[in-house]
Amino acid sequence: MAKQKRYALGLDYGTNSCRSLIVNLADGSEVATAVFPYPTGEAGIVLDPRDPNLARQNPQDYIDGFIAVTRKALELAKKNRPGFDPAAIVGIGVDTTGSTPMPVDAEGTPLCMTARFKNRPAAMAWLWKDHTSFAEAAAITQKAAKLRPQYLAKCGGTYSSEWFWSKVLHCKKEDPAVFKAAASFVEICDWIPAVLAGDTRPDRLIRGVCAAGHKAMYCEEWGGLPDKKFLATLDPDLAALRDRLFDKAVPSNRLAGRLSPKWAAKLGLKPGIAIAAGAFDAHMGGVGCGIKVGTLAKILGTSTCDMMVWPATNTLADIPGVCGIVKGSILPGAYGIEAGQSAVGDIFLWFVNHLVPDSYGKTVDEKFQRLNELASKQKAGESGLLALDWNNGNRTILVDVRLSGLLLGQTLHTEAHEIYRALIEATAFGALTIIKRIEEFKVPVREIVNCGGLAGKSPLLMQIYADVTGRPMMVSRSDQTCALGAAIFGAVAAGKAASGFRSVEQAQKAMCGVRKHIYRPNPKNQAVYAKLYPLYRRLHDSFGMTADAGGLQDVMKDLIAIREAQRKG
Repeated sequence: MAKQKRYALGLDYGTNSCRSLIVNLADGSEVATAVFPYPTGEAGIVLDPRDPNLARQNPQDYIDGFIAVTRKALELAKKNRPGFDPAAIVGIGVDTTGSTPMPVDAEGTPLCMTARFKNRPAAMAWLWKDHTSFAEAAAITQKAAKLRPQYLAKCGGTYSSEWFWSKVLHCKKEDPAVFKAAASFVEICDWIPAVLAGDTRPDRLIRGVCAAGHKAMYCEEWGGLPDKKFLATLDPDLAALRDRLFDKAVPSNRLAGRLSPKWAAKLGLKPGIAIAAGAFDAHMGGVGCGIKVGTLAKILGTSTCDMMVWPATNTLADIPGVCGIVKGSILPGAYGIEAGQSAVGDIFLWFVNHLVPDSYGKTVDEKFQRLNELASKQKAGESGLLALDWNNGNRTILVDVRLSGLLLGQTLHTEAHEIYRALIEATAFGALTIIKRIEEFKVPVREIVNCGGLAGKSPLLMQIYADVTGRPMMVSRSDQTCALGAAIFGAVAAGKAASGFRSVEQAQKAMCGVRKHIYRPNPKNQAVYAKLYPLYRRLHDSFGMTADAGGLQDVMKDLIAIREAQRKG
């Protein structure tokens, strides 16, 4: 008798849409995938023209999303695999953006879904790219540097406005009524699994160590979340909130619950399916890339995240400027190291949407095609342009959202495709800066595996990254590595009897792989970029430092201050 096939379902919640992936546990073959663009706001994001730092989302979109993508994937699976049985799905994994917390009531209902706070931005999910809390982040960094330096040491030395505590603190300032009404605040990577399991009460749902450790300063070394005495120095209400949050966070190979009968009926699945504890998309994407010690998994999208792991049994120094070092955040039993760039694909899309003339094409796709075609014909350094990739701030290694982009060297003869290539090169130089910082602290980068839309769609970008970093660029076999990583965790959380896997590493060996084509450094281009990179670093360091330290950072900050004053009238 043929062995029954087993599958897992990965749910991947990105910035503008969510997607599903049904994957065969035997070999990682992808049976079906579906996408749901979030309908609320602009490309799924609630914006405020008066404040470019605000970015919120409607959690109802998340619910509508998993219904739509699960049903559609099941429908496609039955077409693609005759005899496919949804009952053969043994586990569900969920990854999301982060930090994306939201205020909830005592039942775990998002406050924006209640009559009192409907459509109130502060009552929505605070998307990772919301930077309204930059002042609160600076205050947290300043206080922690004086009172709890160990807190900062585990998150790169600077607390970010993208993260949990700064957003929660700013919520009180922006909308005190929402803050006061909140029974708790929950990351969406923890809330969505709880919804599927049928119990969203904040004192009951399982919290993942990925979100807790990288964004909320959770660490077992100091007893979990920051202590109440420290939080009280920021705001007494934060200290009171700590009692309504959580004491324990777990890695994603642990159960968040099992699919409730209610949601099983709505989705067309069997009840009782294992649901893994949630984590962020980049971390699960790293797992989907086959991450291991020595591998840098690079998730290339609107922004990028660089993920590495290090054995928890080995010594690992604190690395300044990274987004965190958290035990169990990527692979159980290993430290997860997170870094990244706040804008990559977003930079290219902004450029095409706003600055590329119609002579390059009528549609966005036509413009990108023409830009890639012309930029590919250029030699490295031929344009005389150099850029800084800070159009959405700097995530690593400066950790400063109030920095901005820069283009140097343009003349009256500069053309759009030359600028486009310079912007790609800038993001590659930013990637190399991250690699150098990590290796500076004795974590070797032996290989780089890329995933995400840009990795598969842009040979030009991949070749430039290879030439700039001096390292071969591999591309993950899967186009859905984040969803694949989520599915792997769903399978492992189900247990060996259900899935056949004892560990994440065992599942990776069966389900992960890279494409045949590898982008290798071109020695001639590499030599030119070796001359350009020191120039990039001079700009990076100069504009990244304050005037007191001999830098020009104040120029960017003063420009932003003038802009905001004028916009507010």
